[in-house]
Amino acid sequence: MTPRERYLETMLFGKPDKIPFIPGSPRESTLKAWHREGLPADASWLPYLCGKIGIERQDYYSEIQPGVRFAMLPEFEQKIIERKPDSIVVQDWKGNICEISDQYDPGYCGGQGGKFDFVTRKWIKCPVENESEWEAMKARYNPDDRDRFPQDFKERCRMLKRRTKIVEVSFSGVFWQLREWMGFENLCMAFIEKPALVRDMIAFWEKYVFALLERIFEQVVPDVVLISEDMAYKEKAMISPAMTREFILPTWRKWGDLARSAGCPLYDVDSDGFIGELIPLWIEAGFNGNNPVEVAAGNDLPAFRRQYGKEMAYHGGVDKRCMAKGGEIIRHEIERLTPSVKSGGIIPGCDHGIPPDVSWPDMVAYARLLAHATGWL
Repeated sequence: MTPRERYLETMLFGKPDKIPFIPGSPRESTLKAWHREGLPADASWLPYLCGKIGIERQDYYSEIQPGVRFAMLPEFEQKIIERKPDSIVVQDWKGNICEISDQYDPGYCGGQGGKFDFVTRKWIKCPVENESEWEAMKARYNPDDRDRFPQDFKERCRMLKRRTKIVEVSFSGVFWQLREWMGFENLCMAFIEKPALVRDMIAFWEKYVFALLERIFEQVVPDVVLISEDMAYKEKAMISPAMTREFILPTWRKWGDLARSAGCPLYDVDSDGFIGELIPLWIEAGFNGNNPVEVAAGNDLPAFRRQYGKEMAYHGGVDKRCMAKGGEIIRHEIERLTPSVKSGGIIPGCDHGIPPDVSWPDMVAYARLLAHATGWL
């Protein structure tokens, strides 16, 4: 099977020859630790890992993607506003003003330039705190801006029609994007105190995303439409299921209907936290895939499989805490998940970014167990 066929057969409850081996990805601090613990300094971690455990390395995502930019244009100026004894106050490219440790630069506040790590941030101000700031923000989301599309967009799409790997189109969901604009607390209060403003924001984002998706689908149909929608705490969703149904579900459904009508097989949603309250709403909205299924938040992938059957597929679900403990603990964790994995519709992997307390030797041991569970060894 090609990587694309294997991925889709797994997530769509087909008959893959093997289940994709996608163990998860380290953050910057994790990679630094691994290089101290045995990963050669000049080695790329995933090819080296696959070679070490004796399996063929597979890349599942196409090196060529449509490359359409959903994020704001133009960006805010990224800069340091104030220096303190042990921290800096920065403005990130999204317009947030936040305080971070002075061991980082402004790019770590907004993830600009691929700078992702486990960074604690103190939020001071978000870019939209009133109606006038919202009106100004709209100008940064013009779907007709030519800079949103790479110059070779049509050529990319022609090439992707012969692809053997997965093509994914991803963008921020409703709750995620409004939180980016307003900040978490301000947004939650606005649902109650300024519902008209919230509805205007949702309608704007729905229309904007829809327009870009239509233009992509005219040229190529992706294998996955992925919505980033972090909206859950450790025990509950960040807004109630009733409020989610009222404000957000119609937009999810509209995007999903468009994706399905274009022929896209996987409509996937990403959310950290406890998702038990949200899965029924996601299924109702048309989602058929979810990640990363954080175990520390109370998610139980085998229980979800029993409850929702083949209505939802999953990617993730391996407890990172068990990976860090290693030994029999991670062995039992993989054994816990294996019957569900064999039932189809699951690509097991770390339930979020791999933290630095997962040592390189324990990563290798976990990867070997995962390779057995997915049919590679």
